[in-house]
Amino acid sequence: MNWKACILSLFSGILLFISFPSYDFHCFVWIALVPLLYALRGRTLSESFRLGLLTGLVYNVGVLYWVSFVVVHYGFIPLYLGIAITILMALCLGLYVSLFSVAVVYLRKRGIREIYAAPLLWTVLEFVKSYFLTGFPWENLAYAQYSNAWLIQIADITGIYGITFVIVLANCILFDMVTRRGKRLLVTEAVCGMIIAACIWGYGDYRIEQVRKMVRDSTPVPVSLIQGNIDQSVKWDPQFQSSTLGIYRQLSLTAAQSGPRLIVWPETAAPFYFQDTDERHRQVLAVAREAGAYLLFGSPSYVAVGERFFYRNSAYMVSPDGNIAGRYDKTHLVPFGEYVPLRRLLFFVQKLVDGAGDFMPGEGTTPLVMDGRKIGVLICYEGIFPEISAAYGRKGSTLLVNITNDAWYGRTSAPYQHLSMTALRAVENRLFLVRAANTGISAIIDPAGAITASTGLFERGVLNGNIRLMQCTTVYATYGDVFVYACMALIVCISLFSITRRNKHDRDYL
Repeated sequence: MNWKACILSLFSGILLFISFPSYDFHCFVWIALVPLLYALRGRTLSESFRLGLLTGLVYNVGVLYWVSFVVVHYGFIPLYLGIAITILMALCLGLYVSLFSVAVVYLRKRGIREIYAAPLLWTVLEFVKSYFLTGFPWENLAYAQYSNAWLIQIADITGIYGITFVIVLANCILFDMVTRRGKRLLVTEAVCGMIIAACIWGYGDYRIEQVRKMVRDSTPVPVSLIQGNIDQSVKWDPQFQSSTLGIYRQLSLTAAQSGPRLIVWPETAAPFYFQDTDERHRQVLAVAREAGAYLLFGSPSYVAVGERFFYRNSAYMVSPDGNIAGRYDKTHLVPFGEYVPLRRLLFFVQKLVDGAGDFMPGEGTTPLVMDGRKIGVLICYEGIFPEISAAYGRKGSTLLVNITNDAWYGRTSAPYQHLSMTALRAVENRLFLVRAANTGISAIIDPAGAITASTGLFERGVLNGNIRLMQCTTVYATYGDVFVYACMALIVCISLFSITRRNKHDRDYL
């Protein structure tokens, strides 16, 4: 295989991963696929598969390098095995780029140019990746533009996949310019691209101003996010449970001086079974009473069935009078974090979360209630799945709350990546989103996706701010991923067209 093509594919992978946090060269995503598309010119299907795999491998290793840090430090496996797991994971995810490359080359040989096929193919494959085998939508292409205020506003219609489509389309237009196709064709593509860009900018500007008006016209609700900064190595140690609770109590009472209506602790901030009505249970209830605020926090829970115990990752809401107002059980669990898939095969991998056996999922998205208003809770990993937030939107939620423990990521890119994905949930549902993270990054995000306040990593403290409880209806929350389904239908039509065209050509030749 041509070494120049390999270098181009490698370059595409590098441009892709440096477009994401915490490298933050966001503009490179607009040209990242051009080298790969250039490398695929004139290639066989097997060559295109290998070139796509190279791009996908580099892309995913660059984004997910932190996996080796996590599994080595908290899975207690050797470094070489941690690196091998990361590479294997990157190879599996890289297969999607391989399939993309093969499909682009296949259709190109049948007269379907990249500009027609590539945006559809990448969008659909990314959607499949987000659902296949429980899904892993970590840093899909759209998230590289989480800080592009005007572009991300279309997510309330198309979800993140509309943003992905636009990015790949822009890459294809640039690719046509690089390969110097017909002048009339280039002018047509450039004009169409500018029209699309103008529509996106106009819609984004309109929606941002609309959100600002809704915020101005709504009653502010003060909130306090508590960042305990509890070291992961002692978090589940019974000897530190009382001191952990003391830290959260002290920070909450300090926050209470600013008069919050809602105080939020992170995921499993109470590293014991809150459902047991013991002294620690009563101490948590007392915090809400003393602060005079609703208290939302995470704690493990369990269900006893006969002699067996099933564990869950839960969030509780306590009212200002010290009563339990509701509980939500996490529905989408983290592979290897909360359970080990294929345990018989991966017998050498330990679960990263201590303190309980494998967790079991909850029974559905159940909003919690504060002052008669519904609150959608996203526990950790759930914040990267658009469909969970959309389910809360359809159920009339007026606020999204993401509680998480990113301590095990250390000072890698992962906490920044996690935040970037969560920001799009606010846009898709046009709701405020508050995020309380054990070691950071805690943040307040407005319905336009702007991070209005945030903490640093590995800091102990309180983040105070104001949110609005608003019930909005968006196309995405109501109808879901209809944009992707339309892309699927177009791919089928293009494929049928290419087959029909090929058959006609063969008949004419005969």
